[in-house]
Amino acid sequence: MANHLFQNIRDRIGPPDDRIFLESPGRPELTFADLMSLSARVASALVGLGVEPGDRIAAQVEKSPEALMLYLGAIRAGAIFLPLNTAYTSAELAYFLGDAEPKVVVCDPARREALAPVAAQAGVRSLETLGADGGGSLADASAAQPADFADAPRGPDDLAAILYTSGTTGRSKGAMLTHANLASNAETLAEAWRFTSSDLLLHALPIYHTHGLFVAVNTLLFAAGKLIFLPRFDADECLRQMPRATAMMGVPTFYTRLLRHDGLTREATAHMRLFVSGSAPLLADTHREWRARTGHAILERYGMTETNMSTSNPYDGERIAGTVGFPLPGVALRIADPDSGAVLEREKIGVIEVKGPNVFKGYWRNPEKTAAEFRGDGFFITGDLGKIDGQGYVHIIGRAKDLIITGGENVYPKEVESEIDALPGVVESAVVGLPHADFGEAIGAIVVRAASASLDEAGVRSALEGRLAKFKVPKRVIFVEDLPRNAMGKVQKNVLREAHKDLFVEAK
Repeated sequence: MANHLFQNIRDRIGPPDDRIFLESPGRPELTFADLMSLSARVASALVGLGVEPGDRIAAQVEKSPEALMLYLGAIRAGAIFLPLNTAYTSAELAYFLGDAEPKVVVCDPARREALAPVAAQAGVRSLETLGADGGGSLADASAAQPADFADAPRGPDDLAAILYTSGTTGRSKGAMLTHANLASNAETLAEAWRFTSSDLLLHALPIYHTHGLFVAVNTLLFAAGKLIFLPRFDADECLRQMPRATAMMGVPTFYTRLLRHDGLTREATAHMRLFVSGSAPLLADTHREWRARTGHAILERYGMTETNMSTSNPYDGERIAGTVGFPLPGVALRIADPDSGAVLEREKIGVIEVKGPNVFKGYWRNPEKTAAEFRGDGFFITGDLGKIDGQGYVHIIGRAKDLIITGGENVYPKEVESEIDALPGVVESAVVGLPHADFGEAIGAIVVRAASASLDEAGVRSALEGRLAKFKVPKRVIFVEDLPRNAMGKVQKNVLREAHKDLFVEAK
């Protein structure tokens, strides 16, 4: 048996020769031959650390070509790759490591000392390092390995990755993604978005998310295309590279910031054939302004950690602002009544449910939650509210739960509320996502403080820094006398969102 995902990559790349696969500013170019040899060395190094098929490898590392080789090496070794947000604190990481029980954890060299006790408590066998410059203990170990590796046999249904997905209550859940999930979605997207070996993708996304790692990288690998691998989004650098590139995948923040740049013109984007947006809702105004400035219609699509990509506006055909297009080939999508599960007709709003080879296997070590999120006929209940219009386009109306997506990052309101409620002088709080032109949604905290408390907005935000990742810290804190409640005593977050919907309207 072959290694299902990596064998697919091999088949689509063809002979690993001196064609350029990746270039990153200030770093040597990598060819497809380099990709094969470097990922082989990493795979051998991981096996040398005791990794066996099915073991988890957790990585909290800065974006770099070597970090990409770590992902591919883990797949080739038959391991389950667990990418972790680089903004997570050691306290936050303790949960993920305790739940996934990885055999190996790879972190930035600067974080090793702080992470060591957390890794030890989780029973991690090896704590290795990998820096943004490509250095570190894992890099040293890999350099000493041979350039060939016999890929571990892995079938379509074997796990390739676990990605922790946010919710609105409780702890994050580990979404189990199989080799077939990742391979089928990459194959579908490469065809749907017309990627070929002639494409040069401008990659400015992080690689600890589905979007940057599986959608962008896997799709280009399946097309044998080329990456301009930027360490982070920078509007100046993106515009400098755009005359060479053919495509870009981004979050709405990328597009709003580029629209504020004087260098964004039709001439600057003339060589591009495709702009894709996802991970957060793209405002219709942004879609229209981008088209007016560049002549390009952004292609918005819809997916989530558990399903990879499920829908896309058409490559050929009208890309309608405010919609996420049609179900991708092989994906079944329906709108159902959230309570009864009855399938609803077009134009009716309900919960979005999907089924297909893109849909994950379930939640890691959580069979009860897995069973609760699937219908009896195999459809996954996404928790997102939407509708299908008369033309068949899918619209995302909102989320059935209160998950906040800010700049492409998922945030639990409950997690932030718990930290705020623990502050001296706070009676209670409610955290909501509010419309923001740059981030899609920004986090707003509505707080009730004790009568004698002197706590102010700056004090709340300062107290949360270091306890929460930066993207989870509220951008604004509003103090009120009471929180609105319904007859059952539940806080009415819809009332709060409506009352404060204009808080960030003028944000720039």
